[in-house]
Amino acid sequence: MSKYTEAFSRRMAMAGLKPHHQIALGVSGGPDSMALCLLTARWKTAGGNAVKSENGGFIDGLLAIIVDHGLRTESKEEANIVSHRVSNMGIRCEIACCDWPSGRPKQGQLQEAAREMRYQIFQEVCAQHQIRVLLIAHHADDQAELFILRLSRNSGVLGLAGMPFTSHIFPTYAHSNYETQANQSILLVRPLLEFSKEDLYKICIGDSEDWVEDPTNQSPLFARNRIRMALNNLSSSTFKFELQAIISACRITRTYVDQMSYSLIRDAVVFKDHGYAVIDLQILRPLKIKNICMMKFLSMVLQFVSQRQRQIRGSALKLLMDYIRIFPCKNSVTAAGCYLCPDPGSRGSKVLVCCCFDDCALPLKMEFFVPHPCGQQVICVDELEKCVEDKNSCAKNLVPNATGVHFLDINPELILAEAKRLDIIGESTYNSILVLQKQETTRFRSKTEAISFSSLKVGVETVTPIGKSLQPGQFCYFMDRFILTWKLNNKIDKDAISDLVDYDMDSSEKYWSFCCTCCIAGQNKAPEVRLMVESDWLYLAELSKYPISKNFLQYEVNSVNGTKQIMDRTAPCLHYASVSAKQALRLLKSIPGRARRSLPVLINQHRKLLSIPSVNFKHCPFLLVHVEFKPKIRLGGVVTIHNSSKLQVNQKGHIKNGMISSCGHPETTICFSYQSSTSSTVPHIN
Repeated sequence: MSKYTEAFSRRMAMAGLKPHHQIALGVSGGPDSMALCLLTARWKTAGGNAVKSENGGFIDGLLAIIVDHGLRTESKEEANIVSHRVSNMGIRCEIACCDWPSGRPKQGQLQEAAREMRYQIFQEVCAQHQIRVLLIAHHADDQAELFILRLSRNSGVLGLAGMPFTSHIFPTYAHSNYETQANQSILLVRPLLEFSKEDLYKICIGDSEDWVEDPTNQSPLFARNRIRMALNNLSSSTFKFELQAIISACRITRTYVDQMSYSLIRDAVVFKDHGYAVIDLQILRPLKIKNICMMKFLSMVLQFVSQRQRQIRGSALKLLMDYIRIFPCKNSVTAAGCYLCPDPGSRGSKVLVCCCFDDCALPLKMEFFVPHPCGQQVICVDELEKCVEDKNSCAKNLVPNATGVHFLDINPELILAEAKRLDIIGESTYNSILVLQKQETTRFRSKTEAISFSSLKVGVETVTPIGKSLQPGQFCYFMDRFILTWKLNNKIDKDAISDLVDYDMDSSEKYWSFCCTCCIAGQNKAPEVRLMVESDWLYLAELSKYPISKNFLQYEVNSVNGTKQIMDRTAPCLHYASVSAKQALRLLKSIPGRARRSLPVLINQHRKLLSIPSVNFKHCPFLLVHVEFKPKIRLGGVVTIHNSSKLQVNQKGHIKNGMISSCGHPETTICFSYQSSTSSTVPHIN
């Protein structure tokens, strides 16, 4: 057991984890997760940094999450048995039962649906217990299965690299802490990736620990099961070693590609907090960039801008590659949920990348939540930040250079042949992998059952049609990009009218005792949220004219005490709206026209514009609206920005400080920082 515990401790150190950290374990009850529980419990309680046990004998800061999928009659009993066994190790347990609102998943999608549900529950339980680190028991044999599976699907080297040692998962819902919102990620760690299945059996047996076997893991209906059984028949130690060697080579390649992609992003891309990006072609043009690095670079940028869950592949990526290679840029193109065109004023030397929501027929995504009551914090201590910093200190010298990287220019179909040419795998291993690949490829291509897109949507985010009201004090996560909230003050905020001094407006409390019913969306219905349209721009242009034009009619207004009167065109609220429109127009002129179409706006029940919070426009100073750009999908899916809830940028628009955790290589973290907030120099890579 000592060699296993020592290896486990090294892996936890690589992840930047220490025994005092709050950690959750995903536990199924099989030998993999039971071995993970045993090793984690020993790691927590051994050595000089050992933690104490809580009252009741449970290890402090450790929670096992057992998911009862409810797909087999015996699953509930098994969950209770597993909970009892894990509790005997001194690990506190929580059993979470799955709710299948659309009924049991179809047989063909059973494993995928169960996995999606399992991770959704992991996120929810971690959020409830304020835990930011989750350990999963994936091991080396799982990597081998995934390699064969992806090889049979004609995956490239980045996919063949398999599961990362560490990554981040992001909740499909938002949390709120006091008056600030936090879309907190969870650090997902797979500390057993260098352990074989045989190792995990030995760990359980050595500690006299029982486990349960899921009978569905033996069903040949599922591709992973078929591959697992086929790999078990190839028990040669040479085959296993060489298979892991080619996976390792792919992982090193992915790390290098990730590193180069992040470098390109850092040097050639400016991200704006209104949700769009600008790519500088003059910086990219002289660089001799490998196609695989350029494709990953484009995929990362567009996935971040579009906020789509799936990475960009296939024909869309080829279209983008052809587009980005042309200099100067003259045309526009729509791909992967984004609109690309020459950046206004750049003469084609820069490319604007923004969402094209107006070109898609999908309804608007809106998720609603309320803040936690004062005093109840969602996350007490940001342990994740410290974990990634510690992980970085262990990884400074492990980022590969091009000399040790393979498969950069290799067609996916030729990766096996190239691995054999490089003596990474021998002839026997090459032939065995080729047979497995052909068998699974044939099965995959011969499937006749059509799987509808809707049947694959498991645990999808809330999708709400246009016109959903946003109640006062409620928070709205809009299009996976912006968090909005609003409320109506019953007393004027002097700061709200401080900019109107130059307009000779009376700031006395009596003068501001009335506010428009249109501003508060009437008495019976809250504002609605939609995307900005061109007519909003025209409305602001008309509203900004002063004195107010005749196109603006009289308004019925309500005072704070409920009395009514008629407000004419010279009333203070409309005067305020006119000045606010002038200021908003100046900000909007700095935002490209296509990018404006992804901004959220508030409208009343008469479909009239109330506020464009991203440019600080609102009709009335009594109306308080807050918006925050908080993209759900981070850059590359694995980026954690520190010391800020959103990307920090300097005056040039470049990222100031941040930490990029690579998902391509288990020991790689790229850390960069500027010495000053106004620096325009290239940040130093540690």
